[in-house]
Amino acid sequence: MIHYIYMDMLSMIQYLPYGMMVGIPIIAILMYVVCKMGKCENMKPAAMLPVVFFGFYFAMMIVITFLSRESGSRNGMDLKLFSTWGINTRNNAYVVENVLLFIPYGFFGSLAFGRLRHFFASLALGTATSLGIECMQLATGRGFFQTDDIWTNVLGTIIGFWMFRLIFRKKV
Repeated sequence: MIHYIYMDMLSMIQYLPYGMMVGIPIIAILMYVVCKMGKCENMKPAAMLPVVFFGFYFAMMIVITFLSRESGSRNGMDLKLFSTWGINTRNNAYVVENVLLFIPYGFFGSLAFGRLRHFFASLALGTATSLGIECMQLATGRGFFQTDDIWTNVLGTIIGFWMFRLIFRKKV
């Protein structure tokens, strides 16, 4: 299973340039929103780095979940909970990869935005993002709509949130 995870992660490196290209407008939008909320006044450029990290990571998630697949290559829905786990080693690797994909999302989200430093706000963001990705994959045929993906992505967000809380317990 670890071999599959390693190979899948390695294959995603080829999409890094696309993630950077998609990330630039996403970061610009995030910066605009942050500044409109009055959060960037008198802020040093280094303090904006978490927003940049979050924007680039979000862009990479979009590239990985949509652009790394051909349109119409995968269609369908699987609403049965835990239907992916235990079938074979390959599917187990997919489950673990879904968790791993959202750990940085929960971490960088909490780091970049003060409101996401609250458990339920971070949970809501992870749930909404995962549900949005699954709906868009279903609509575009670039992935299956699976409840397992939603739950594992949310689990990854929660793990990322708690990692942030452990690392920055007193600092932020």
